[in-house]
Amino acid sequence: MIPIQLSVFFMIIYVLESLTIIVQSSLIVAVLGREWLQVRRLMPVDMILISLGISRFCLQWTSMLNDFCFYFHFNYVLCNLTITWEFFNVLTFWLNSLLTVFYCLKVSSFTHPIVLWLRWRILRLLPWLLLGSLMITCVTIIPSAIGNYIQIQFLTMEHPPRNSTVIDRLQKLHQYLLQAHIVALVVPFILFLASTILLMASLTKQIQHHGTGHCNPSMKAHFTALRSLAILFIVFTSYFLTILITMIGTLFDKRCWLWVWEAFVYAFIFMHSTSLMLSSPTLKRILSGKC
Repeated sequence: MIPIQLSVFFMIIYVLESLTIIVQSSLIVAVLGREWLQVRRLMPVDMILISLGISRFCLQWTSMLNDFCFYFHFNYVLCNLTITWEFFNVLTFWLNSLLTVFYCLKVSSFTHPIVLWLRWRILRLLPWLLLGSLMITCVTIIPSAIGNYIQIQFLTMEHPPRNSTVIDRLQKLHQYLLQAHIVALVVPFILFLASTILLMASLTKQIQHHGTGHCNPSMKAHFTALRSLAILFIVFTSYFLTILITMIGTLFDKRCWLWVWEAFVYAFIFMHSTSLMLSSPTLKRILSGKC
């Protein structure tokens, strides 16, 4: 057990982090959405960022409600919220991976025919890729939806079954659903890792080819991009590992250490959300007040 004062302190930290992430997501959607209405078009990266901002906004609110319901034992409400959290969490992973793949195709110097074909087609394919991310998320969340429905039915029974066979089947179902959700996160994460590593390798190769002089504006841009990628790689990988540990949940008492752990996890999300805001030239230009 941890002291109640410490638990309250980390609860406040977590809430402040969550509200900051919500404001950041709202800002991304509002600013880029206004730009879309004014000029009637958006850069491809901004289309992904708007989708990511909406998904992160919904995910953060759901996460806050989910955590408070878990902490205060609102089990029935928790079952309904968990599936919503899982949906937006998987969607956010896919959108992050799509953003990294887009950067890899547009910035890298690879000349493989497949890369060249994708680079030429990516602008036309982007709306379909965004729709595909949504559809894949819907499909991968079906097992969790079925499991949550069964769990809700179980919780609403006046006389829950005490048969050990039924309990064993429910435990096996829970393990299956956990594995399915982990796979749903691992696939886009591997895509993110591959794209990030390829892009970092390409930028490093370009820097070595053109020399290491920092006075060259092109080299400065390459160094900045490489540094940003390294930070994004560390932050998103850390976030994935913390989510994985949270889902497995065998290392610590969830309810006892909930707010400490959530404050730790969402510190990475805050850093990731900040890096996303800085990745859009349109967003940086508008926020800096430049025309």
